[in-house]
Amino acid sequence: MTSVPITDVPTSGNAARLPQERRVVTEIPGPRSRELQARRAAAVPPGVGSVLPVYVTDAGGGVVVDADGNSLIDFGSGIAVTNVGNANPRVVERVRDQAGRFTHTCFMVTPYESYVAVCEALNRLTPGDHEKRSFLVNSGAEAVENAVKIARYATGRQAVVVFDHGYHGRTLLTMTLTAKNMPYKQGFGPYAPEVYRMPLAYPFRWPTGPENAGPEAAAQAVDQITKQIGADNVAAVVIEPIAGEGGFIEPAPGFLPAIAEFCEANGIVFIADEVQTGFARTGDLFACEHEGVVPDIVTTAKGIAGGLPLAGVTGRAEIMDRVHGGGLGGTYGGNPLACEAALAVLEEIERDDLTGRARRIGEIMLPRLRAMAERHPAVGDVRGRGAMIAIELVRPGTKEPDPALTAEIARRCHAAGLLVLTAGTYGNVLRFLPPLVIPEHLLDEGLTILEEAFAA
Repeated sequence: MTSVPITDVPTSGNAARLPQERRVVTEIPGPRSRELQARRAAAVPPGVGSVLPVYVTDAGGGVVVDADGNSLIDFGSGIAVTNVGNANPRVVERVRDQAGRFTHTCFMVTPYESYVAVCEALNRLTPGDHEKRSFLVNSGAEAVENAVKIARYATGRQAVVVFDHGYHGRTLLTMTLTAKNMPYKQGFGPYAPEVYRMPLAYPFRWPTGPENAGPEAAAQAVDQITKQIGADNVAAVVIEPIAGEGGFIEPAPGFLPAIAEFCEANGIVFIADEVQTGFARTGDLFACEHEGVVPDIVTTAKGIAGGLPLAGVTGRAEIMDRVHGGGLGGTYGGNPLACEAALAVLEEIERDDLTGRARRIGEIMLPRLRAMAERHPAVGDVRGRGAMIAIELVRPGTKEPDPALTAEIARRCHAAGLLVLTAGTYGNVLRFLPPLVIPEHLLDEGLTILEEAFAA
């Protein structure tokens, strides 16, 4: 597809209703948000955190508006959820129409067409031209957990292999699959059995250099699996094509294909966790496509339904069809409102070439971030694809992580009206996930705010 200028984003719906501008009228958070935060403290446990405690009253295009009237540039998209823009008009229209007809029957009791249509779309769009089956659940963690469950059932094996820096969710199994202890795992054990962690080809931190990371990490993983577990005991390998919470780590070239080939040769189910990378975020519809990797099972969520809770598990028919009747499902899985939203999202991605827009965002952001890295030695690495971009901050002259500087840069951006997110195993990564429909002037202004935060 040809890249489409971001300035050509349609100006209908919320993007037209809301001025696409940064506007800071109070300190951030302002007095109304602070009042709401006090109420929250009395009602919600502190374990549920927030990146920035401004209370949103409106959002659309590339901005979120808070209870004090501040309009912030959105470089977060609700963690890669509102790819098509918040309150996208087509999503709103289809959800509103569905809500007027019925809101729930439970697909396992009396089914409906939109669930089937979403599954048909996933079967068609996910990598590979083999016959597929899909079913729908509520969240990314639930999708990953079901994918592992299916792989174990289909293979008759128990062991599951995951990778360093990976994040897969907060349920017992997906928390076990996740690499980072704090805050995701600390104090919540014991964890699920038969989960084994392997090295990830992390180019910036690979001991012998980024050019060696792909083949060496793959060789190490294969060797450890063979010696420590036994390939014949492994049901599944679960991996993010780009590690999300781990710091937007793009595995070195060749690593994913080598792991996929090892799985195919040994009857292991290769599960691609595309929860954060899916639905045009990386400049491809799915991140696996970048190196031509065809997973046996793909898990999706986040960007699938424009903000409504929905996730999918899509896999080879011969694997998915093995599970007995009643072995899969859930009361709310594939809720009709979320299904209609998903169908609208897929229409928007195709109609507005949002994969092309994601690539265009990367073309704008990466050169400016690399120029920033040349001026500021604290920027150790600039990486990412499409609209999934990150910078890793270190102490100058070293690769020692600098989480304190990362937090300070994020704080300065927030105070200036730019919503950014942090990530990384070491807490030293700033990640950027703007809506794929963000106007170009907001993208430019947001990068300028980031540059000013570093200069300060």
